[in-house]
Parts: sequence; structure tokens; C-alpha cells
Amino acid sequence: MLCAKYRDFLRWNIYQIYPRSFMDSNGDGIGDLNGITSKLDYLKELGINAVWLCPCYKSPNDDNGYDIADYRDIMDEFGTMADMERLIAELHKRDIRLIMDLVPNHTSTLHPWFQESRKGKDNPYSDYYYWFDEIPNNWQSAFRGSAYEYDDVRKQYYLHSFAIRQADLNWDNPAVVKAMQDVVDFWIDKGVDGFRIDVIDMISKDLRSDYNGFGPRLHEYIRALFGREKAAHLFTVGESGVQDIDEMIRHCAAERKELSTLFLFDPLECGRSDKFTPKADSLKTLRDALVRWQRETAAQDLLHSLFTDNHDQPPIISRIADDGERRYESATDLAAMLYLLKGVPFIYQGQEIGMTAAHYDSIACFDDLETKNVYREFRRSMTEEEALAKINFGSRDNARHPMAWNGGDNGGFTAGSPWIALHSRYREINVEKDRSAERSVFRFYQALLKLRREQPAFLDGELEVISAPEDAYFVFTRTLGDEKWAVICNFEREQTITLPFACGAPALSNLGRTEASGSYRPYECAVARVR
Repeated sequence: MLCAKYRDFLRWNIYQIYPRSFMDSNGDGIGDLNGITSKLDYLKELGINAVWLCPCYKSPNDDNGYDIADYRDIMDEFGTMADMERLIAELHKRDIRLIMDLVPNHTSTLHPWFQESRKGKDNPYSDYYYWFDEIPNNWQSAFRGSAYEYDDVRKQYYLHSFAIRQADLNWDNPAVVKAMQDVVDFWIDKGVDGFRIDVIDMISKDLRSDYNGFGPRLHEYIRALFGREKAAHLFTVGESGVQDIDEMIRHCAAERKELSTLFLFDPLECGRSDKFTPKADSLKTLRDALVRWQRETAAQDLLHSLFTDNHDQPPIISRIADDGERRYESATDLAAMLYLLKGVPFIYQGQEIGMTAAHYDSIACFDDLETKNVYREFRRSMTEEEALAKINFGSRDNARHPMAWNGGDNGGFTAGSPWIALHSRYREINVEKDRSAERSVFRFYQALLKLRREQPAFLDGELEVISAPEDAYFVFTRTLGDEKWAVICNFEREQTITLPFACGAPALSNLGRTEASGSYRPYECAVARVR
């Protein structure tokens, strides 16, 4: 059974905000903290009680805020520390918790630590980063090219696992561990309730390995951050390349005092053979991944994260469902099959209105560093049309276009010129239009989160999968004591689904069903109490 702390986290409905693209309050075209504060009642109405905020620290924005120049200050475009303190206070006033994005693997090369480190080996910050006279291995940057860059000041190479101006911190230096503990404590003192930790597996390295992560001291360093009494109350979720249950146990078993949970990335591979190449797929692939991890985490009393979309991924609805004629059905069916499982829901901004992937005819519409690098690589062997097709499919910018609040000028996001192109379908898909529609994705999410909040079986109940692996639908039950609920999610074709038990009239249905068993239209779903 989950420990008491983890059972409390099951009650969190987490909404991820990409600050640059959520809401602009001052007309400069860039989303900001005050813009977020202005939309808190919207989140409360949806049923959100926790917010994960992507990085808003001081940054030159080589990698959209994940290149941090000061962990204790706010990016100029986003506002001030006073704005952050006001946001925290307004969140807590509404009983909404705040999860900050912690980036412990690397900093911007403009960070004072790096600027001091590059001055020479006698500097107190000399060993805050990895420095080499010669490149020690063939590690590659996640953004293409060598992971090593020569610095003309220090006359050595430094390691950058991501962008050239993102230098990896050397956690083998105890001063770095202490500095990052101080960063965590700074934000705890500000009232932060948890952290999402970026590429947590990479903070320990073995230079002899083929991969620049999962080093020998990884778990020691995680405990150094979160195993302390001051951090014991935090919700922590790690971004990691974990693929097996044994490694997840080492990260997340409650007695280890490391992380609350991890993001498990199997669902993100649905509908693609690699990040920029689609493959024929269906909801069956997602179902199988979800069922696998539900069973394995439950057997080990581990907390499961429920997510399919985030700031790095194009919406899953556009990869394995119907983002056209049956967009409403697909968005709501996906929500039911994911968020009524056991775990902590993560909803990415725009999911609650059925936002899809975008499409553009020019590379000028993209901003992401990785996207631009890959586009140049593709153009060496492809036509522009072929390269753009891949970019449109896989670019991280798919998740970073401004939130569409209405179908007017600039989608209600800003009074100025938006920092990146508006979503190509924003006049069709926006908050105002969805909320007034007869079939509203927002209202379905609202009802689903209410059901989840009010029915204990959807929080602590046992999961039983009723459908067979070969079925083109997903049926499962959640049971707690005498309370038992059935969730029925059809896939892409119309078919009859007959349940092996009697149910009352559906309490939730995306197409207004009156009976749980019977003929289901494509992407139709229902939730009913078992008699």
C-alpha cells in the first residue's frame, strides 16, 4: 500500500504551464507571471489544485529558460521576484500548490559560477564544471554535434550535454551539491510545494560510459537534495530515462527518501518511430504501455505519473487518434483512459480544450534551437517540403505556441506581437469557443476531475483490466471497498462492447450514453458505477 504521503499526492491534479506561452499581461508578446496570476480562477474552475511551472529563472533563453543564469532571480520578460511571491500567495489562497522546475544538471555559460570557473584552475569555482585538455570520449549533445566545446578563456574543453551555452555542472564537487541544496532551500522558503527535476539521471556521470548519465553516485546526489528533513514534505517528479521497474524502485521507493515519482516515457513513443518520423499506430499501443506500468508500480507500492503531453512533445492526439473530424471524441476518450487510472494526473496547457499539433509552411515560424539544428541537418538530404514535414511532426514548438484564449487577434494571448507564431488552428480551437460549444473538451475535463476528486475509488481503488490485449478498446475497473466503477474507452472503429457485469447509467460520457454496454462509436467513452 502507498505510504500516507504518497496517497495524499494522488489527490493532486497538476496543470503544467509554459510561462512564455500562457498569458501575457503587459503587451510585450511574452507570457509572464502576472499573466498566470490572472488565469488562476480559470484553473481552479477546471479542477486544478497544483501547478507545475516551467523555468522562469534569469536566463538568456538559448534553450527557452532551461539555460539558467541565476537560480534565485526571475527572467526579466516574466516579471520580478515580487511578482513570483504574489503568484505563490494567490495560488495558495486558492488551495493550489506550486511545483517549480529545477534544472540541476547544467547552467547557462552566463551564470556567474561558469564565468568564474573559466578564469582558471586556481579559481574557487574551477571545478564547478567539467574541464578537459583533450576531449575524453565521443559523447554527443542532445541538440546534435559534440558534447564538448573549447573555451578560449580557460583554454580547455567543457562538457555540454545540451546547447553549447549550457555547461554541465560537476556534482562530484561537494561545493556544487551544497550550492544546489541552497537553491532548493531558497525556493522552499518562498513557499514552493515541490519540484519537477530536469534530466535528473544526468547529474552523476562516468566518463568511461557510452551515456552521460546514471553515474555511480546518482542516488547519493538525489538524497542529498531531497532526503533532508527540510525537503521531506515536497512532491518531486524526475525526468529520467528509466525504462525498468528495478531502476524506478531505486529512485522512488518511499524508504529511499529520493523522489516521489518519475515520468515514464513509454507513452511518448506512441505513433512515431523516432522523434521526427511518424508510424502507423493506435490507442492500443498507449493502452498497453499504461497497463504495464500500472501493474508494475502497484505491485511495488510506487506512485505513478499519468501524462502523455508536455512542453517537449507534440500533442499525442495528433499521433494516435483523430485530431480532425473526431477531435472532441479523441481528446475526451484519451482523458478518460489516462486520468481515471491510479496515479497523479499531469495536464499540459491546451490539453483541456483538445489542442492539436500545428502546421507551418516556413521554418521562420519556428523558434526552438533543436528544431532549427535538425532542420539544417535534414535539408542536406531532403527537399524543403520533406524537411518541414518532419519538423511539423516532431518540433518541440508544437507544445510552445501561445495558449489560445479566444479566436480574436493574437488569440487573446497578448495585446502585442507574440514571441512565436500563433497556433495554426487557434481560431478553430480556443478556450472561449470550446467552453461555449455543445460538446466541450473543457467541460468533460471539468466533470472528469470532479468525479475523480469525489469518488475515492478513483484515487485509492484497485485496478482491474477487463478488456483483452487483442481488443480494440480499453475497459478497466477501479474498486475500493463496496465501491466499483467501470471505465470504457473505445478506439478508432465502431463496435459493440458488452460488459461482464451490470452498471448503472453512465455518470460521465463524451457522447451522452445512457447505458454502459452496447454499440460504441469511434473514440466514445463512458464511466459508470458497477451494481
